[in-house]
Amino acid sequence: MDVNKVDANKTESRQRTRGRWKLFAVLAVCASPLLASYFTYYVVKPTGRTNYGTLIDPREYPIPPMASRTLAQQPTTLDTYKGKWIMLKVGGSDCRQPCQDQLFLMRQLRTMQGKEMGRIERVWLITDEAPLETMLLRVNDGTRMLRAPNDVVAKWLPVEPGGDASEHIYLIDPLGNLMMRFPKNPDPAKMKKDVAKLLKASAIG
Repeated sequence: MDVNKVDANKTESRQRTRGRWKLFAVLAVCASPLLASYFTYYVVKPTGRTNYGTLIDPREYPIPPMASRTLAQQPTTLDTYKGKWIMLKVGGSDCRQPCQDQLFLMRQLRTMQGKEMGRIERVWLITDEAPLETMLLRVNDGTRMLRAPNDVVAKWLPVEPGGDASEHIYLIDPLGNLMMRFPKNPDPAKMKKDVAKLLKASAIG
């Protein structure tokens, strides 16, 4: 047996193993802030509530497959925005004052994050086929507007008993997990604090 060859194979094997561990270490460092926050919320469960929005267990509400598309009728999904935090609202195209207030609030919340604002996308899932007013489109330039089937959306998003998903703004993390629901008629300052804390805690997105 060639002793030199055996030694070379052992050295190569050790190098491969060290390389794998280094890769795992890099991935762990990148993901650890987000994983730590999830561990705290879902496992440790701090006694003093520190968040304003209601935390959602993403294992219970995975994003369902749905035939969503852009206003130009191009097929697309929420996965398109993976890697960023998503502020999500849903509802019909007849966007009256409460709906307009939600869209305005999402714009303001994103702007208020300052240099971190680029990490956030605003998405409106429109749950019918009626046309949108031109002025609404202009005012909300930058909001991603997708048509999505109402029945799928209604079954997916959690609400309080007797509530409606269109009354809330939801938050999806950069890994594509639905993780927070803000209350109806929310306090913008408290929402801003929640979003800022999540952005600060996460190295992802």
